[in-house]
Amino acid sequence: MTNEEKLRAIVFDATKALGLTIDPSSIVIEHSRDTSHGDYSTNVAMRFARLSGMKPIDLANKLVDSISDPFLEKVEIAGPGFINFFLKQDALQGVVEKILNEGKAYGRLPRKGIKINVEYVSANPTGDLHLGHTRIAAVGDSIASLLDTAGYDVTREYYVNDCGNQIEHLGHSLHARYCELFSNGTVALDEDDYHGADLIEIAKEIKDLYGDKYLEENQESHDFFIRFGIDAELKKIQDDLSAFRVHFDKISYESDIRKNGSIEKTLEFLKPYLYVQDGATYLKTSEFLDDKDRPVIKADGAYTYFMPDICYHYDKMARGYDKLIDVLGADHHGYIGRMKSALVMKGYKEDALDAEFVQVVRVYRDGQEVRMSKRTGKAIAHRELVEDVGVDAVRYFFTERSASSHLDFNYNLAMERSSSNPVYYAQYAHARCCSVLSLGSDIPLDPKAPALKEEAEMSLLRILADYPGMIESAAAERAPHKVAAYIQKMATAIHSFYTNCRIIDRDDIATTSSRLALAKASKIAICNALAILGVSSPEKM
Repeated sequence: MTNEEKLRAIVFDATKALGLTIDPSSIVIEHSRDTSHGDYSTNVAMRFARLSGMKPIDLANKLVDSISDPFLEKVEIAGPGFINFFLKQDALQGVVEKILNEGKAYGRLPRKGIKINVEYVSANPTGDLHLGHTRIAAVGDSIASLLDTAGYDVTREYYVNDCGNQIEHLGHSLHARYCELFSNGTVALDEDDYHGADLIEIAKEIKDLYGDKYLEENQESHDFFIRFGIDAELKKIQDDLSAFRVHFDKISYESDIRKNGSIEKTLEFLKPYLYVQDGATYLKTSEFLDDKDRPVIKADGAYTYFMPDICYHYDKMARGYDKLIDVLGADHHGYIGRMKSALVMKGYKEDALDAEFVQVVRVYRDGQEVRMSKRTGKAIAHRELVEDVGVDAVRYFFTERSASSHLDFNYNLAMERSSSNPVYYAQYAHARCCSVLSLGSDIPLDPKAPALKEEAEMSLLRILADYPGMIESAAAERAPHKVAAYIQKMATAIHSFYTNCRIIDRDDIATTSSRLALAKASKIAICNALAILGVSSPEKM
């Protein structure tokens, strides 16, 4: 049980003793910003004064009078009715032993038995990942890790759109590049075809493997170039994501979703919600959660992309998930209303689907926005930025701000090896803990940490104790940026502890044993937090 949970239970018992009927989850326990005002505080007296029929200050006094717990040093009232809690020193020291015992499991909350599917990236297999995909990958993967740490059963999923016009253009473009290798000139590409240099490399691979076997245009070559192109582009995407420490539990394909007449069966089910206008078939999503009705079949008889997406979301829910989370680009806001509507039509609850919308990224170097790559003359690609700056910096910088906020990526700052660089600052805190533990490797640790009493030590203990509560609140909001903010707070406390306390003093082994135990607990906690964001914890820097 975390300190917040203990205090919430203490306050709840006090309100119950006064005859108040409230939901325990409505009791807010916050970390005090000023340690002179205690370790934690609550505004429960002000929130429930009207319910009690008393003034906030009077309710606060009655609550304080009924609170008595060996966990607490003292309880005070401040201002109009804030209640401040001062924990006993050994209550704070106890977090060291807890962290040392739990190790990598510290901060992991009990399993909730709730299944969540998180789908992210899902880039079309028609070219390289761009920086929008990069941020979605970092945010989506961190959300999945955060939810898993908070006790949810999480499936990470990637959806491959391997049908439709863009795939036809991929096959045609690849065939053209292949034919080009056997001619003296260039083969003209249509305006909607793909002109990327990557297709030239794939075409060379096909020539090396199959020679001129597929020069003739027929159904066999048509299908071959589509399948080969999809597989080659998807492998490249998956390799790039793997290097970015992003892995998926399941990869689903639109072509599989379309099998066995699933679209036709879904249309039959949705028949009461369909109508035809100007030759196109529309779904009555405006009767539910959308601002207008959406077409599912075009006037030419082709399905819109929305139709197989409905089947895909039905398929996910049929797999037994309690909630679906789609991590999407900011330009997809209108998508969720229509998809929620389709799910409600099927009988699912409105909140069965949620979305996280990820805003765009701009890259700045030397104070100037950089749009084009020096290597290719085109927009900066995912692979280029990651190779230049490193996985750790990109993953941290791309998650340290709310996903709904625009991100200006400071290339120069990301390359700095200084305290100004937040990822370097956090990793250096971990490395400092490792260094001091190595220097004191011959000194036994005291998990009880009874000698800790300096303010720098107590401040670090409070922050370490807050870690499980931070995980719970950040997961509830699906907010990896709150983990990043916590990491900075913890790193600052670790650096302060390292600077202000003589950790290894061979003339005072008792204090040294306690401080080394705190250093190890800090090392574990910051490593666990960095891992949620997909950032490494180097032992030397």
